[in-house]
Amino acid sequence: MKFIKSLYLNNFFFYVLLGIIGLFVCAFIFPITYNGVWFLVLVLITFLMLDVLLLYVARTGIEASREMPEKLSNGDLNPVNISVQNHYTFPISIKIIDEIPFQFQVRDFKIERTVKATAQDKVSYDLRPTERGEYYFGNLNIYVSSPLKLISRRFTFDKDKMVPTYPSYIQLRKYDLLAFSNNLFQYGIKKIRRIGHTMEFEQIKEYVQGDDLRTLNWKATAKKNALMVNQFQDEKSQSVYLAIDKGRVMQMPFNGLSLLDYAINSTLVLANVILKKQDKAGIFAFSKKVENRVFAEKRGSQMQKILETLYNIKTDFFESDYSRLYVDVKKNINQRSLIILYTNFETMDGLNRQLPYLKGIAKNHLLVVVFFSNTELNEIINKKTDTIQEVYDKVIAEKFMFEKRLIANELKKYGIHSVLTQPENLTLDAINKYLEIKSRGIL
Repeated sequence: MKFIKSLYLNNFFFYVLLGIIGLFVCAFIFPITYNGVWFLVLVLITFLMLDVLLLYVARTGIEASREMPEKLSNGDLNPVNISVQNHYTFPISIKIIDEIPFQFQVRDFKIERTVKATAQDKVSYDLRPTERGEYYFGNLNIYVSSPLKLISRRFTFDKDKMVPTYPSYIQLRKYDLLAFSNNLFQYGIKKIRRIGHTMEFEQIKEYVQGDDLRTLNWKATAKKNALMVNQFQDEKSQSVYLAIDKGRVMQMPFNGLSLLDYAINSTLVLANVILKKQDKAGIFAFSKKVENRVFAEKRGSQMQKILETLYNIKTDFFESDYSRLYVDVKKNINQRSLIILYTNFETMDGLNRQLPYLKGIAKNHLLVVVFFSNTELNEIINKKTDTIQEVYDKVIAEKFMFEKRLIANELKKYGIHSVLTQPENLTLDAINKYLEIKSRGIL
């Protein structure tokens, strides 16, 4: 039974069979060729039996395995490697059909290769998941053909393997080593001139050209008989909370990912930067209620705790309740903290409904509202107009874009910082804003 299930006739066999049928038709016109056609039938059967013998004489003709990360990175290209070891003593043609998780909706996956005798070959492809959760791979099917190419033998490997998809840890690794260095600006992160001084003293050092003369330490200068200056450092152990709105406004998709997943990916990277800067990072998400909470701390296991919490964020995209957010922040965050809120406002009316609660939070904390510009509107605005309808569409798009800028100005009036960004630039812009606040010492 296993033999029958693993045996497949190739297209080449049917082409040859079709040619023989054509020759039988011609034999009715030219009877002299009739016996010759039957001889070709016998040759075809002989080669068919020989092909079966070649492929099935070895119990383990090939070995194959699927190699992939322990977890997939959401929104990024994740490599999947397939290794094939040929144990046959002749070159084989293989067709790889991997049963990819249904979330990718790939119906025509196929890779064809030729592997030399007793050789090993590796093939790879990339997968880009667009939602968090569990991804189940089915069978790794490999169809092997001998040089005769009449039949294929199917081998099955790595059945039913589950791989979880986590927030974008590839971005996390990208910024990890740069988070506490001056190389950050190479990746689009701004260098910000320090305004004023923080009050956390670090050391006294000799004056070098470029040091601020206002920091001269005259007592140390008199003792050393050389100019000495006080050196200050960024204040550490400040609490930073990353709040994620997981309500209806974050459902909008961009390049396959929802705004919510962009916010989650950015939160993971920014939390790592915060901890590298010796601050305390915490997160929480909210819609109908506040949940998925990790209190701001600086312990070694904080990043793993944040990663697992972000992975488990679930939502039905209800309307967000900002009154509950205000009450929860007032109750649970007693120390003045930096709160970076990922949300989205499309109109001034939408902002005005939530503005009293945002103003209430900003009274006791430094609040930064991160919201998104609609990139589809940019396409409409930049598109050349040819009809009256397109002119109307362009004017309306410009009105909505202008309203986004009005929202940012309205927040600024009440001392609320804002970041208006495109989804693909979210992580860089959020890190920029955090570093700017640290450099200005306004927390």
